[in-house]
Formats: sequence, C-alpha cells, structure tokens
Amino acid sequence: MKSIFIDCNDQLAPVWNKVVRPDDPAIAVNRTVRVGAELPQVIAGYDVALDDHSYMPTELVAQCPQLKHIVFLGTGAASYMNIAELKERGVTVHTIKGYGDTAVAEHTIALMFAAARDVARMDRDVRAGTWTPQEGMQLFGKTLGIIGLGGIGGEVARIGKGLGMEVIGWNRTPRADAPCPLVDIDTLLARADVVSLNLVLNDETRGFLGRDRIARMKPGALLINTARGALVDEQALIDALKSGQIRHAGLDVFHSEPLAADNPLAQLPNVTLTAHAAFRTLEASMTLLRRAIDIVRGLQG
Repeated sequence: MKSIFIDCNDQLAPVWNKVVRPDDPAIAVNRTVRVGAELPQVIAGYDVALDDHSYMPTELVAQCPQLKHIVFLGTGAASYMNIAELKERGVTVHTIKGYGDTAVAEHTIALMFAAARDVARMDRDVRAGTWTPQEGMQLFGKTLGIIGLGGIGGEVARIGKGLGMEVIGWNRTPRADAPCPLVDIDTLLARADVVSLNLVLNDETRGFLGRDRIARMKPGALLINTARGALVDEQALIDALKSGQIRHAGLDVFHSEPLAADNPLAQLPNVTLTAHAAFRTLEASMTLLRRAIDIVRGLQG
C-alpha cells in the first residue's frame, strides 16, 4: 500500500524525523500546511492518507478511488470529514486516542487560569501602552465542573483537585471509577464556577451546550473548551459573553478553523483564544506520530 502524510507542517516535520525508523513502511510527506481544493491531486495514487487536521470533504475524496484508509492524527476526525459517507465509499477512518491526555488537560488548566485572571487582555493592554489592572477570579475553593470524564477529563479532574478546587463531573455513561463525584448536567451547570468541556464530538453531542444549557450555567462562570467547537452553539456563546452570563471563555477549538479574524469571538475582550494547540507538545506529538506510523505498518500486514 502506498501511503502519504498529506499536511506535515513546519512544527511536525522535525518531530516526524525523530520518530521515523529505518524499518518503517515508506510514507511520502507533503509539506503543505493545509490541503484544500487540491486534495485529489495530493492523494491521487495513494491507498493510505495521514491527515493532520486538514478537511477531507467526501466529494473530493471520491475523486481518488485508490484511497482506502485515512489515519487522522487525533480523535476528532468527525470535525474534518464525514466518516459515515467515507465508509460507504470504502474508505476507513482510523483515529488515535490517548496520546495527549495530559497535554490537553494541562492546556485546559492554562486557559482556566488565563480566563480567571484576564491574562490575555492585560497583555494586549500593556503592549498597547494601557495600564489597567483587572480584578481576577481566585480559583482555590471554587467548583470545577467537567463535562466528559474520559482520559482528558480525568486528567483535568486530577489537576483541579491539586489546585484545591471542588471537582464534580458529568459523563454520558455511568462510571464506577469516576475520578470525581458525578452529578446530573443541570446540577453541574448550576454549581460550577468553571465548566470544562471534554466530550467527544458525534451526532449525539453536537450542539450539546446550546442556548438553554448556557442559560442554566452559574452567572459569571468561566467556560473552557479544548474538545471541539461544534459542541457549543457559537451564537449562544457570543450572546452569553456579551451579557456577562459567561464571564470569560477560554477556547482552543472552533466551528471553522482557522478562526477568521472578523469572527465575533476574536473581537470580544472576555475571550482567550489559542490555535487548536492543546495537544501540541513534543511528548504528545512524538507519541501521536509513532502510533500513526504503526497503524500504517499494520495496514501493510
């Protein structure tokens, strides 16, 4: 099987060189950061495509009948392709779980602190010559509500407890080994001073935090989303940020990426933004790419 890494960017290229071994299957590397309309030309003649968060619309993939497998570098392939439609066309999508649980959890906590203390806003002001100390939220003793208690959510719970926060959680399925007390979703939203979204995105969770649920959040709470942008009704979030229902949002993921500069989220002062980078640490990236190569090796089998 012929394989290609379709979008190896400048950040991942040196990591790729670190993890590739002489006995690994041959994988071509395309250095285009994001592949767009030219996708059929990039993957033509290949059976396997490794994808680092480039969109792969079904109508473009359909122009490449030789393609049989997509190895998505992460868990959120559903945000970048229609997995069911691709399956109908004979293309199997492989995802990689658990490679960066600690990295994403640490980024979640970083955004929580940045949101609580208005770090990004004061940084912008100071650089612009404006000295305006902002009153922050002290996190010790506050309630952290975690929505989704998988590997990442469990790590967020561990760190939150270490900070002296009261940690509660909600999970789609019962968890006898839950890392914190479980409550129903309405109780979590009403009690939590900080809400961390750590759900997977699928048909059941898309739009999970809609206008009604946002309205049930504790007034002045922080919202941190390092999972998927489509879990949240974007317009409802914008309205809640403008009204103060949500004090501050720390967001690493968005409905459409890269986030457009004219998106209202990029204009609001009470939003801290990062570029879908929660999983980007050297340690996590090495694990991720190594597992992707091993998937390709298994397909060669």
